[in-house]
Amino acid sequence: MKFSKKSAMGLLFSLTLFAAGCGQTKTASDSDAASTSTPAVTEKKLNVQVSFYPMYEFTKNVAGDLADIHTLVPAGMEPHDWEPTPQDIASIETADVLVYNGAGMESWIDQVKDSLSNDKLVQVEASKGIDLLEGLEDGHHHGDSSADEHDHDDADEAATEEHDHDHEHGEEAAAEDHDHADEATTEVHDHEHDADTEEGHSHDHGGLDPHVWLSPVLAVQEVRNIEAGLAQAAPEHAEQFKQNADAYIAKLVTLDQEFKAAVTDSKRKDFITQHAAFGYLAQQYGLQQVPIAGLSPEQEPSAAQMASVIDFAKEHQVKTIFFETLVSSKVSETIASEVGAKTAVLNPIEGLTEEEIAAGLDYIGVMEQNLKALKLALNE
Repeated sequence: MKFSKKSAMGLLFSLTLFAAGCGQTKTASDSDAASTSTPAVTEKKLNVQVSFYPMYEFTKNVAGDLADIHTLVPAGMEPHDWEPTPQDIASIETADVLVYNGAGMESWIDQVKDSLSNDKLVQVEASKGIDLLEGLEDGHHHGDSSADEHDHDDADEAATEEHDHDHEHGEEAAAEDHDHADEATTEVHDHEHDADTEEGHSHDHGGLDPHVWLSPVLAVQEVRNIEAGLAQAAPEHAEQFKQNADAYIAKLVTLDQEFKAAVTDSKRKDFITQHAAFGYLAQQYGLQQVPIAGLSPEQEPSAAQMASVIDFAKEHQVKTIFFETLVSSKVSETIASEVGAKTAVLNPIEGLTEEEIAAGLDYIGVMEQNLKALKLALNE
């Protein structure tokens, strides 16, 4: 049978349409397959609420990317007198983990804990197990404050259980020579956090010094407590938490060694600071802090306290008076002017300023700045 040219063109056109139809059908099928494929499962992160900056820093370094961490006290705010809002309490209620320092730092903690109904919330008291020091609320300096050490007993149900860790040699070294109570300005006290005794804590921390994070050695213990709490909340990630904690603790060990080296041969062992935040650091390294005010930086020293510090500065030829970033430096400047000294920052790291955040500073970075400032002051 013969085909005309016209018939041949028609047949070619029909085949083209058929091929195009087949191509469209195949594309549609591929699209259907793509739309019905199983999406990747996104693993739920832990929701962790922390009280203030040091707890954030330690928790972040242990949790890594396995948790979303929210700091209750905003950046740039002095945490001693901060109180949670109803929104903050609601955030804690829905969290998986709550991390707080304890030792009376968070005067609001017991009242908030009593109001919570989330019985699955893991509550981590980072200072658990640390021998606390008795603070100097009046800011008065005591030259010899040796006392017996007592265990830190916690009567509340602990957020974490004691875990045995095979400490690296460096971590063990960081814990050496921890007994310098004679040189510090504060005394060792039982750390008892019975719900009855802690209820109604005022902003004076109940007479206990909460600033344990300023000793790199004690910071190691806080990191370990946080590690245990996160492992309790997400046991499937316990090994990752331990690896992260070990890596961060190695940095704390290095920091501890730097402090030891800096103060070993220093000309002097005393320093004047704005408030009594550096008792644990002083105890750790055989130093003597002379605080202008007591445990709270907002506390105004009396005229007698000012006179006492001025007399000490003149007698010991102190050339640097330390102040801190989150509160007024007026008192330190007044004393410095009176004795012919200069002022410098010694940061208790109770929070970072917006400028410090913008500069990328963190706990290690600020502690290194503290070390540099302290080294200069101790060798003037």
